[in-house]
Amino acid sequence: MRSSKPSKPQALSSFRFPSRLYPIVDTLGDPQRSHVALAEAVLAAGAPLIQLRVKDEPTRRFVELAREVRERTRRHGAMLIVNDRVDIAKLVDADGVHLGQDDLPPALARRILGDGKIVGFSTHNLLQAQRAQAEGAADYLGFGPVFSTTSKENPDPIVGIEGLREVRRCVGLPLIAIGGINATTVATVLNAGADAVALIGAIAGAHDPGAATAQLLQLCASA
Repeated sequence: MRSSKPSKPQALSSFRFPSRLYPIVDTLGDPQRSHVALAEAVLAAGAPLIQLRVKDEPTRRFVELAREVRERTRRHGAMLIVNDRVDIAKLVDADGVHLGQDDLPPALARRILGDGKIVGFSTHNLLQAQRAQAEGAADYLGFGPVFSTTSKENPDPIVGIEGLREVRRCVGLPLIAIGGINATTVATVLNAGADAVALIGAIAGAHDPGAATAQLLQLCASA
């Protein structure tokens, strides 16, 4: 039977995700959750890369959290990507940064961090993805939201599976799909052409984030 998975354009980046699961560590504003505890649970479950996402905290607190999480990623032999903040990524010697449309442009982040670090960039439609690829500074692109999401206060329009397939046909950079993805939709999203899937709520909101991560790692590996 022929696969319906879109063919990938010629690769334009040497970066490869160490896993098809891209966990984002974020408490989602819940004071009962801890960034550090979530990071430890995800890393202990075997995730080789995590992104630290800290919203609505002062810079000093973000730096404290980033240092603590960086210590744990080193202990587990994992990679750390810092969300939004190039300065904090540089300060804690993270492996890279993930930028949004309103953050520093990837080219400037590249100049600050150097060629040895990872620069990811969020896109929400085909034009943004094509522009980011043409600029040539990003190692990978985030794309979404694929489904409805509650992790952002003002999310961009839903792109859906067909939107993801279209971007996969047109863009050669590694793609992370994000937005409302959970254990029941991981395989569908990966088969639509994503190189990896980013999850926040499916991990942070789980009764046992470590067990949830382990299950998601298995689902991604078998998709």
